[in-house]
Amino acid sequence: QTDDARNALLKKIQAVPNPYYAYSGYESNRLDTRVRIINLPKRATISIYSLDGSLIRKLEKDNPNVSFVDWDIRNAKGLPIASGMYLMHINAEGIGETVVKWFGAMRPIDIISY
Repeated sequence: QTDDARNALLKKIQAVPNPYYAYSGYESNRLDTRVRIINLPKRATISIYSLDGSLIRKLEKDNPNVSFVDWDIRNAKGLPIASGMYLMHINAEGIGETVVKWFGAMRPIDIISY
């Protein structure tokens, strides 16, 4: 692949929705939080960082049948993250690397009235 072709593929990689305002169409219920990283190749590693450089979560994709991976908007310990800007470093195997900026405004956890 040429550099132009690789760059075109890398530019298609996105997180949706972005910005995330406490809801996405991928969620199945009020307790579910989900963002989708789309247009990925068969294998990819997504490392999600806070702006201070702390690694929040690492996601691995190794599936030729889908072009996306879902992130539950939680850190590596399974806790909901704070609202704010995050950087997603995507290593797309065979294509290259890119960084996607993502903003999320989290909703308060409301488990009393679900």
